[in-house]
Amino acid sequence: MKTVSLTMAQALLRFLNNQYIEVDGKEHKCFKGVMGIFGHGNVTGLGQALEQYKDEILFIQGKNEQGMAHAAIAYAKQKNRLEMFACTSSIGPGALNMVTAAGVATVNRIPLLLLPGDIFASRQPDPVLQQVEYPLDYTVTANDAFKPVSKYWDRIYRPEQLMTSAINAMRVLTDPAETGAVTLCLPQDVQCEAYEYPEAFLAKRVHRIDRRPAAPSAVERAVELIRSKKRPLLICGGGVHYSLATEEVRQFAEAFRIPVTETQAGKSAISWQHPLSFGGVGVTGTLGANRLAAQADLIIGVGTRMSDFSTASKTAFAREDVDFLNINVCALDSFKLDGTYVTADAREALKAIAAELKDRSYTSDYSIEELEGLKRQWDSEVDRLYGVERADGLAQTRVLGEINRFIAEEDIIVCAAGSLPGDLHRVWRTTQPKTYHMEYGFSCMGYEVSGAFGIKLAEPDREVYALVGDGSYLMLHSELVTSLQEGRKITIVLFDNHGFQCIHNLQRGHGSGSFGNEFRRRSDEDTQLTGQYLPIDFAAHARSLGAKSYSATTVDELRDALEKAKQEQVTTLIDVKVLPGTNTDGYESWWHVGVAEVSEMERVAESYQALQAKLGTARKW
Repeated sequence: MKTVSLTMAQALLRFLNNQYIEVDGKEHKCFKGVMGIFGHGNVTGLGQALEQYKDEILFIQGKNEQGMAHAAIAYAKQKNRLEMFACTSSIGPGALNMVTAAGVATVNRIPLLLLPGDIFASRQPDPVLQQVEYPLDYTVTANDAFKPVSKYWDRIYRPEQLMTSAINAMRVLTDPAETGAVTLCLPQDVQCEAYEYPEAFLAKRVHRIDRRPAAPSAVERAVELIRSKKRPLLICGGGVHYSLATEEVRQFAEAFRIPVTETQAGKSAISWQHPLSFGGVGVTGTLGANRLAAQADLIIGVGTRMSDFSTASKTAFAREDVDFLNINVCALDSFKLDGTYVTADAREALKAIAAELKDRSYTSDYSIEELEGLKRQWDSEVDRLYGVERADGLAQTRVLGEINRFIAEEDIIVCAAGSLPGDLHRVWRTTQPKTYHMEYGFSCMGYEVSGAFGIKLAEPDREVYALVGDGSYLMLHSELVTSLQEGRKITIVLFDNHGFQCIHNLQRGHGSGSFGNEFRRRSDEDTQLTGQYLPIDFAAHARSLGAKSYSATTVDELRDALEKAKQEQVTTLIDVKVLPGTNTDGYESWWHVGVAEVSEMERVAESYQALQAKLGTARKW
């Protein structure tokens, strides 16, 4: 057996650089490169190896460990999980900064390889700088915090352990059903230790993603269930995109006249202009989609987790005789809501079920007039929201309308948290797949700017717009600097509404007053932050980092800023002042949040009683 002497870190990079994914006969180089911030836990190990292989492996310098990991997630998501970046950090706080991103990746089923530095395996210098000493178990380090949010976790105590661990890591990263964050903890002494690695371990390895077909018995169950129903409704999740099944969804809907709705991850699976497209469903759904859901006798979920937002906390489906057909490559998701399960690749399952339904001449009982009426009604409502005029400032929906009309059909928007996701799910109009990038599995504030940078790495020839609230921007915007450093222009449209207004709305909608959610000054003896709004000049802040920037307080200023931003060659921020509380809401949906069972506040007590009444209509599984 031929071997080569390498440090563990050098062998790891050589291994990663030779991994490929094959799907439908096409190969994709698995790792685009490594994002990292160096410290004493990785600079002399992985850092030395990255320098040694700098002509073979791209290294991108992050500015915040969470931010760079968000960028890696966005890259992998935009690439339909076929290409990715690894992320490396030092030990202690540098590593822990990536725990949130690990949660984002795992919840959203996005592959993310994390390589945090760790303490000395030899223990001879203990306790080292940033080491957590847990007296009951000395093997515990800060990196144990990754365990609950990783789909695979390991610590490499000896250099030869890398071989088993790295192959297991690739097993999970390339598994459509089980992918998520993979954490390989790398003790800083072991990173530098040499071993005679077999050349076979370092050779090109192709991970073939075989589309999982639907079992004939599962297809038959699905067909018989659909044939017994008159008003089926499709809900498209992110799995539709990852399976490259958008065309199959359209054909399926057209063949059997089944209306199509979308989750946040599934949005853009079908053009808003299609007569069977009804947009978002659930808590942040459209009126047409939610009315169809309430009247449906069958919900066909394709590649969706069926989260509380998609199901309106299990109240969206009002009929007693409603059944669920779950098509998902992940068994955990295909078994949800006590549904009939088809555990299979979305594209293959839709093809197989469609073939059988066509042979049996199935069609739904929806009338064309009914569907046209619902769609026309909602299109009119979006037009109204896009045209809202206020004498006192800009409404949020008006700003979204101006942006939606301005950008090209192939341009990409990214968002994650606040009131914007609800508005975007309802009113944003997409015509092409993969132009709507929403992280809403974890809804992680601060993802937006980092995510836009990651998307731009994946789509360098397309315009990328980060739509972000002031609260999210203040939490995390550091990869704006990385976008400048790498020459990857993104446009950040910052909606400044003076605080965490989404939660402010939720707070007031459940009986509380205004407390702790707006960015106001504290005056003398002020217990509730009720002073003037903080006057933050976000445009000036962006300029101080080296970006271009513009400000807008009127429609004309916004249009002018969008035009100028498109012409800029570097990252540009548009600071848009919007009126608080001018977002969308409701549309016959409900979200279950906890309300105080007892309170001295009368409106809170009333809200609790309303909650109890609504819970009586929710499904119990």
